[in-house]
Amino acid sequence: MAADPSPNRFRELLLDDEPSLDEVMACVFGIQAHEVRTYETLLDYPESTVEELADQLDRDRSNVNRSLSTLREKGLASRRRRLLDSGGHVYQYTPTPRDEAAELMHETLEEWAEYVHGRIDEF
Repeated sequence: MAADPSPNRFRELLLDDEPSLDEVMACVFGIQAHEVRTYETLLDYPESTVEELADQLDRDRSNVNRSLSTLREKGLASRRRRLLDSGGHVYQYTPTPRDEAAELMHETLEEWAEYVHGRIDEF
């Protein structure tokens, strides 16, 4: 798992009385709001290409491609290569299902809590 939560982001999250799921997800996975939005759009449009997602998000393809790379690194998306009838290929992206993403969030928080408990025990 490549989640990398930031202590500062956890602190901000704890100060918020009612953090949104987007804020929790960004904090736990160490990703930006636009990457959360890309993941959510991919949930609505699975098997999309970068170009299709860029159109849906109204963002530049290179930015969407970077977001997808980050999501893949964090375990929130996968891609497969599809051969085109006209020759060449295109990548299609699939989101990690919500229940699996939730499990990744739980695992990440549990790992972080174990780390913090270890630091407390050293005290």
